[in-house]
Amino acid sequence: MCRILGSFAAGADRPDPAELAAVSARQRHGGPDEHQVLSGPGWSLGCDRLAVTDPCGGRQPYRLPHLPGILAVLNGEIYNHAELRRRLAARGHRFPDRCDGTLLPALYAEYGPAFAEHLDGMFAVAVLDLRPGSVRLVLAVDDMGMKPVHFHHDGRDGSTRFASEIPALLAFEGVRIAPRENALDTVLATRTSFATHTALDGISVLPPGATAVVRPGCAPVVRRRAPHGTAHTAPSDAPPAGPRPAFGDTQDVLRHEVRRLATADVPVCAVTSGGLDSGLVTALAAEFGRETDAPPLHTFHLAYRGKWPGSEAAYARSVARRARTVHHEVTVDPDEIPSLLTRTVRHLGQPNADPIALSTYALFRAVRENGFTVALAGDGADELFGGYDRMRAALAAPAGSDWAGAYADALSAAPRMLREHLYTSSYRAFIADQGSAADRIEQELRSAEATGTDRATAMSAFETRWRLPAYHLRRLDHLSMAWAVEARLPFCQPAVAAHARALPPGARHGKRALYEAGAELLPASVLNRPKQPFTLPVAAMIAPGGPLLETVRELLSPARLVLGGKIRADRAQRLLARHLERPNDRDALALWGLAVHELWSEVVQGMRIPVGCAA
Repeated sequence: MCRILGSFAAGADRPDPAELAAVSARQRHGGPDEHQVLSGPGWSLGCDRLAVTDPCGGRQPYRLPHLPGILAVLNGEIYNHAELRRRLAARGHRFPDRCDGTLLPALYAEYGPAFAEHLDGMFAVAVLDLRPGSVRLVLAVDDMGMKPVHFHHDGRDGSTRFASEIPALLAFEGVRIAPRENALDTVLATRTSFATHTALDGISVLPPGATAVVRPGCAPVVRRRAPHGTAHTAPSDAPPAGPRPAFGDTQDVLRHEVRRLATADVPVCAVTSGGLDSGLVTALAAEFGRETDAPPLHTFHLAYRGKWPGSEAAYARSVARRARTVHHEVTVDPDEIPSLLTRTVRHLGQPNADPIALSTYALFRAVRENGFTVALAGDGADELFGGYDRMRAALAAPAGSDWAGAYADALSAAPRMLREHLYTSSYRAFIADQGSAADRIEQELRSAEATGTDRATAMSAFETRWRLPAYHLRRLDHLSMAWAVEARLPFCQPAVAAHARALPPGARHGKRALYEAGAELLPASVLNRPKQPFTLPVAAMIAPGGPLLETVRELLSPARLVLGGKIRADRAQRLLARHLERPNDRDALALWGLAVHELWSEVVQGMRIPVGCAA
């Protein structure tokens, strides 16, 4: 696991070492163990390493003596590297260590830009091919988008620059950006930017399962690959292919992936929220540890000091007792929350209106402080196995109803009517003319149903292709790596995703397959409890006397909102007054989304190189 960076431009000078050092410094928190940047005329390639696999080997950028001119960097883990190493060694390639990324130059030499089709793991890879006649930069990310790579292409000089994190990318002097005009609406309508867009005009993110090829002076050409394992790429230790899976197979498939991901050269723990998904991962990881005579698994759960609604601490303790783990209940002082907000917004580089961001950041801080480098987590289960309430509501909606509109509203920080009520007339007209992100979601879901796709499949496809990587996985990557912790996600592995998609629709309603898989592994109290997200009790924290009230009040001051020109200050103040009179989750989330966007607008100004100052 690392942070990667680089640049590629035809006929340009060698990049300024001071500039490259500035880029690296902005994401060094994610790779504190080793740092190296190589450069030459018109190119650079660098890595800040978090040493996980073969900590004593694996110096990046990767180079092999018998393959001059091919350089590679990796953010993530390649779980089938042992099988790939054997295959490549049989073709005559030799490797100096057993680090997973060391084989990338050889894999690229054999397969060219199609190399990523052979990788099973979570990864963002950059390969720089400097061989005469084939000069190009190749970027690739895993099928689920667990490891993002952000890039900027300058059409004037044909240069392309990339980095793992947006704040690092903004340290390149040639990166010219501006906040997107529709960023506020996107935050309120979908809580964060989806698809290949970010909140900054000029910065894109490679979509899940995509490879981009950049030739000198040209814009990146992005193509999506077939999912891993659909052809010749299945790893030798993958579960055998067979007929459509039954419910009972779900536990076996998940057990196989948990065991693979629980194997590391550094200490591994698990995040235990108290819910079904993380509980399954915890139970299977603890089981694996006992069978291999490993030390007891450590588990981590975060709570806020005091009495707050929605606490899951008792459920997490119940899971830990059943799995016989060493349990850490991390307690955060609510007075720290305003500073946590600023730090999370800075690390994310763009607004994300889910209050869970603060909890995620604080939780991984505790994981690192207790000596762990890898943490197993349960993200991705709801999207694949139909766990969200909005999915249940859509499936129950009668034919001919506006189920897609209700589904899109459920994704929002502020429902459509509230958004339009808050907007100034000019901003409302702009969004009506340009179209909202919510409109595009509704259109995609309706189009899928019109072509015969059942609703469960249509929703799962949308969630896994767009919302999961943008809303969950980028946040998890950035906030775990803010503390140099590698978060591993068994539910996002290709074998689990393929298994879920092959289940009959009924098994994907309300996570039925997962409840059956957990029947013998988890306490009844966890199996029978209502679904609840791991988050921050934001409604209570913005209530009178709450630790976030003054921060939100300041960020939504009339002077700030009038200056922005997008939100009617009087209506925002009435929304806040209504919430203070009768605190509720809907108004609190809308206020939170507005406040996060305002803070991001302020923070990003301090990160970027002004347009007029670039060379």
